[in-house]
Amino acid sequence: MNQELISFGLKIRQLRTARGLSQEQLGQQADLDRTYISGIERGVRNLSLLNLFRLAKALGVSPSVFFEEGSE
Repeated sequence: MNQELISFGLKIRQLRTARGLSQEQLGQQADLDRTYISGIERGVRNLSLLNLFRLAKALGVSPSVFFEEGSE
């Protein structure tokens, strides 16, 4: 697996869990399937730019947050 995708997925999981959201809830808010969210978090999905913006909006963050080092 690609280390960048794994790191990105961990960041998504951190943000999601910090907000008390399930994968299902995040998927509903971002108009994405729960299995797609799971794939992102496991580092097996390489999401599109549009889906990156959907996730940022659903999580209430700027897309740049996904690329910051360290915790939220």
